[in-house]
Amino acid sequence: MEAPKRKKERAAQGEEGKEGRDGKLEGKKKGKHDKPKPWDTPDVDHWKLEAFDPQWNEGGMLEESSFSTLFPQYREKYLQEVWPVVTSSLKEHGIKCELNLVEGSMTVGTTRKTRDPYIIVKARDLLKLLSRSVPAPQALKILDDEMQCDIIKIGSMLRNKERFVKRRQRLLGPNGATAKAIELLTGCYMLVQGNTVSAMGSFKGLKALRRIVEDCIKNIHPIYHIKALMIKRELAKDPELAEQNWDRFLPKFKKRNVKQKKVKEQKKKTYTPFPPPQQPSKVDLQLESGEYFLSAEMKAAKKWEAKKEKQEEVLAENKRKREAAFVPPKETKRIDKSSDAPEQGSKAVSKSDMSAMTESLKKKVKDIAASKGSTDTKGVDAYLAAPGSRKDSSNQKDKKDKKKNVETPVSEEKKKKKRKVTLED
Repeated sequence: MEAPKRKKERAAQGEEGKEGRDGKLEGKKKGKHDKPKPWDTPDVDHWKLEAFDPQWNEGGMLEESSFSTLFPQYREKYLQEVWPVVTSSLKEHGIKCELNLVEGSMTVGTTRKTRDPYIIVKARDLLKLLSRSVPAPQALKILDDEMQCDIIKIGSMLRNKERFVKRRQRLLGPNGATAKAIELLTGCYMLVQGNTVSAMGSFKGLKALRRIVEDCIKNIHPIYHIKALMIKRELAKDPELAEQNWDRFLPKFKKRNVKQKKVKEQKKKTYTPFPPPQQPSKVDLQLESGEYFLSAEMKAAKKWEAKKEKQEEVLAENKRKREAAFVPPKETKRIDKSSDAPEQGSKAVSKSDMSAMTESLKKKVKDIAASKGSTDTKGVDAYLAAPGSRKDSSNQKDKKDKKKNVETPVSEEKKKKKRKVTLED
């Protein structure tokens, strides 16, 4: 119980301090080093980067330091053309450079004339950018103090190559529209090349650009970040909102549930401590069938017979397929119309159905006649007569029509003769 009390006492003594012999506070004290700085005035901008003055380091560098970078073979021709410009720009800062085409490497190193100690790091970044297909006029801007570079490695973020290519293309957009929008909003230069994204700009812009690139490869579209950056750009113009939280103005995007493929549950097999029985080998099967003891000639003859049987089966199957085209189709049987049961559509109507229909029709006609006040129902009986009687009546009508047709031409001939006689007279 005494240990915690001692800790509290020590903490209190550390905060308040201990009084020494002179009565002054000794030991730890909060804000001990907070002393007034006469050079630190409100008009000083602590974030401003001042240009390096060679007078700050007149003695130069004590030791020589160098950096080397490999470049791909397809960049060899371009680097040969541009190397004189790179050499002259590095020479101004007291840096030597070398292009080795045999090894495929570029080297930079300090000299006695080098004054700026950080320029060698800038020269190293220049080599990295040149090897990653950044044009020389753009890459040489890295030698300025305000310009920084960042090489974002995106190749190891995804395993699936097709997905990686598709998401990398999102950074560029149609005709490079998305990349142009990102460059304008972040104030950085961006180049997508292979498995890396080379970026150049301020620290603030590079931080925003790295986040956009990494989220794009993680399947978050760059348009969401572009919208947020556009809103922030407008909010920054208002001085009243400088010290306020901007989360209420920024858009909030909800994640949509995408249907995923259902994983098939594999049924667990029952555990058995005993291994499965050993399958018979080829020699065992030959021993069982007796083939093992046959001579080479007999084996060859047996193999040939099996092959011949298989060929015969195939030939027979092909012949059957060819002959199938010449087999005539089955003829459908015609239904005799002179049958007692008349047809209604495709189905034959039975006699019982016909009698039921006639009775129902008679009833209907009687009802109609009763309603009109007449008792004539003979027409219905004549209409609903048996099919045989109908045929007889129809035959009689046909005979009468024929007689009339025969008689008419005779009468016409007689009339013509009479006319001729009258004309002669």
